Amino acid sequence: MVATNLYLTPLPLCGNKYSMSPSSSSSNSRVRLSSRHRDPRQTGHPWIYAGHIEETWGNPQAGDVVDVYLAGKQFCGRGFYNSHSKIQVRLLTFHDDVIDAKFFRTRIQSAARLRQRIALSSNAYRLVHGESDLLPGLIIDRYGDVAVMQTLSYGMDQRKELLADLVMCETGVKAIYLRNDAKSRSLEGLPLERGPLRGEGITTVDIFEDDAQFTVDIAEGQKTGWFCDQRDNRAAASKLAKNANVLEVFCHTGAFGVHAALRGAGSIEGIDVSEPALAFARRHAINNNIDQICRYRQADAFQELRILDRSGHRYGMVILDPPAFARSRHAVQHALAGYKELNLHALKLLEPEGVLVTCSCSHHVTETDFLKMIQSAGRDARRQIRIIEQRSQGPDHPVLVSMPETRYLKCCILQVI
Repeated sequence: MVATNLYLTPLPLCGNKYSMSPSSSSSNSRVRLSSRHRDPRQTGHPWIYAGHIEETWGNPQAGDVVDVYLAGKQFCGRGFYNSHSKIQVRLLTFHDDVIDAKFFRTRIQSAARLRQRIALSSNAYRLVHGESDLLPGLIIDRYGDVAVMQTLSYGMDQRKELLADLVMCETGVKAIYLRNDAKSRSLEGLPLERGPLRGEGITTVDIFEDDAQFTVDIAEGQKTGWFCDQRDNRAAASKLAKNANVLEVFCHTGAFGVHAALRGAGSIEGIDVSEPALAFARRHAINNNIDQICRYRQADAFQELRILDRSGHRYGMVILDPPAFARSRHAVQHALAGYKELNLHALKLLEPEGVLVTCSCSHHVTETDFLKMIQSAGRDARRQIRIIEQRSQGPDHPVLVSMPETRYLKCCILQVI
């Protein structure tokens, strides 16, 4: 299935409905950085931590816009303030821009234009990717005519009504669902909440990726309901799945396996700890007419891989797509140990010339660390392996070069030789 006119039609014109006068958004508050902190304009990184601020004027409240000055008192930017967070300022601009509705409208339009140019063969994609779209703390995923929004910073959360109106106006979506149940909101001093923000109380949406059909649970599914960032990796892996017996570990709702089955895999065996997710996986197999070769069962991945190895099971492809193991830098070594155990057993399960698709969405785990882990797992498994592809998140999740944190997903496609 090719890209539809969902991506190619011009954006609707909203006129000046949301314009504000400059005076209505001027900042009377400011912060001055310590001399130890580099000029943010030189680094391009939009986060300013509490320890980098020397002085604060004007008694700013959480969510207020503040002007940022260097130690030498030169203006260097403007952003959202939040004393509750370790990240006390999230910069919106390095210029003397007025932060009003027109400002946010322009940024949303820019984000939408990029997704139009990408022309993805799916009606599910990330419309706004936070800092990478110069909208720190704002995540918006689009599923057909429904947008799912997360406001993960105090400043964005205070403006969610305005943002919802702008998104509906600029993109033509019919409904917006709020998924503000991410634990990171607690670090901002924000409550956890979810529910419809605009439109009807829709909780499931049908989507497609190429010729694969899926149903997204926007109310109960992980993150915003779907992992759009793995879309291109699913397609890349499926090209190597023809005639292979595939083991999909942490299968969630079965997306990797569905794509593999539609490209000629001999069988799909999916395991996950979540029975509700597996129910969606079985539903997806039926809806794509591949249920005769797909089997799903509830199991702990670590235990099941060991059991399968001991029982002599072998596969032509193993897919590992675990949740983030490292939520902080302190957890990296423990996370790498977990990744190694999974990959070691997965490599043992592969037939000669079998393919391993292994992923990590922990942004604290670097690509270098991930590759070293794979090398160590291959050595301990006594398997010679070669890399076919090194991949990352899709282009609708762009990476801000000055902010390495925005490049988080690692996906390696390997072959045992």
